[in-house]
Amino acid sequence: MLNELHIENIAVIERADIRFERGLNVLTGETGAGKSIVIDAIGAVLGERVSRELVRRGAEKALVTAVFDVAGTEDWLRENDIEPEEELILQRRILSDGKSSCRVCGTPVTAAQLKDLAALLVDIHGQNDGRQLMDERRHIAYLDNFGGVGTELAAYRTEYERYRSLRRELEQLTMDEVEKERLSESLRYQIAELERAELKAGEKESLVSRRDLLRNAEKLTEALDEALRLLYADEENAVSMAQNAEYYAGRAAALVPELEGAVSAIHEAAFSLSDAAETLRDFRDGLDFSPEEYDRLEERISLLNKLERKYNRDEDALIAYLDECRERLEQIEYADERSEKLRRELETQKKQCRMAAQILREKRKAAAEALQGRIVRELRELNMPSVRFAVEFLPLEGEPGFDASGADQIRFLMSANAGEELGRISRIASGGELSRIMLAMKNVFAEHDPVATMIFDEIDTGVSGIAAQRVGEKLYTVSRGKQVLCVTHLPQIAAMADSHYLIAKEERSGRTYTDVTRLDREGRKEELARLHGGDNITLTTLASAGEQLEAAERFKKQQ
Repeated sequence: MLNELHIENIAVIERADIRFERGLNVLTGETGAGKSIVIDAIGAVLGERVSRELVRRGAEKALVTAVFDVAGTEDWLRENDIEPEEELILQRRILSDGKSSCRVCGTPVTAAQLKDLAALLVDIHGQNDGRQLMDERRHIAYLDNFGGVGTELAAYRTEYERYRSLRRELEQLTMDEVEKERLSESLRYQIAELERAELKAGEKESLVSRRDLLRNAEKLTEALDEALRLLYADEENAVSMAQNAEYYAGRAAALVPELEGAVSAIHEAAFSLSDAAETLRDFRDGLDFSPEEYDRLEERISLLNKLERKYNRDEDALIAYLDECRERLEQIEYADERSEKLRRELETQKKQCRMAAQILREKRKAAAEALQGRIVRELRELNMPSVRFAVEFLPLEGEPGFDASGADQIRFLMSANAGEELGRISRIASGGELSRIMLAMKNVFAEHDPVATMIFDEIDTGVSGIAAQRVGEKLYTVSRGKQVLCVTHLPQIAAMADSHYLIAKEERSGRTYTDVTRLDREGRKEELARLHGGDNITLTTLASAGEQLEAAERFKKQQ
């Protein structure tokens, strides 16, 4: 639930603090006073796209802060490494150059993350939703959402993806003979070239290491010979000197026992020097340098470098590419056999898809029957007594007769008046009927939606009289299970509010300011009277507004 909204420097709103309540929250005011700006501010803090035009003229930045209940967002917070608090605080800062930043509970997030979170918090119904309802491509998603066909749809899509995979593989194998021969020749050439190279994993590194050793052979030999001379070869070498030192230290230790440790250390040093000398001698004796070997190494390394550049792959990737080329050539050479096998598998998979699509269709038809009954009941409660509503199933045309959504083309049909044939909503429904159809669907779908807050921006388009009264009653009914925010121009809807906010615009010192005020009962009477009669508020219009509030209270008690 949305508990608080703080707005700074958004369009004509310099500053506003609004505390929303449970139930039906209604916002009214003159056209252009800023009602939709409040909705725009909510959209901004929920991750919608923003622009510099949203920032109040002369201000460096705008700020929107919204406080929600945490319930229902715990998993999202955990997945995004945000520590949950007692309240969920969302913040959007918009600079005058159009750049913005977002925070959730003080932690920076992206607008995309904010939008993902918003899907768990708020369902906004704007004036464009009516146009979405006329888009028949969306009808199947509406039905699936209502019918809870997720399991059947997932099972079908598994079969469909298998079908698509087989079809792609078959298409890759299907080529004309000229293209097949051209590709075969290219693969044979590459395979022959790479096979001649006799590639081995890790070979280049070993070759480079050996080449570098040969490149420094003279310096290495000189260093080894000098080290051996000092350790072992000269008359006064390190090993013999250490051994002599051990002998004389031993004689001293025979007289002074506490020198035994020193004798042992000298012995170990003499042994280590002797061992090091042997290691150096063995390495020196094993050196076998020749110009021919160096040339062979350079030639081999040059070949490997050339292949790496040509194929834009390193040594290990070249070996893998060789295997890939062999496999592709084999596929081409046996393409006819493989294609025939794939065609058989594809036909079998088509049958699997159609079986899964039939199960999905049966689930959808059961959902459609339930949806038809629910929508008709909702619309009759919205003063459309003669309405008929139907979900039409049409088979998908063409081959294979199914797509990612199944084998059905689904669209909603309706008849608003007695004696009229069912027809497409886009051709049958007026603006007011479209608003009521959308409200009816929102109410039905809300039962399956965990989102706690619903926002209706001017749901009353094209609605008046008794229909407006029924829309107000329906919004109140919805608000018993959800928090509802509604921007309206109609007194019939405003009278049903649990909390009523007046959006008023005034000019001060040459600047326009918008204020948001929560109305008490007397304030509500005056606002309802204004909605009825404009500036001409009389005792009669005030009395009528009072009667309307009393009628709304009686309706609420009966629910």
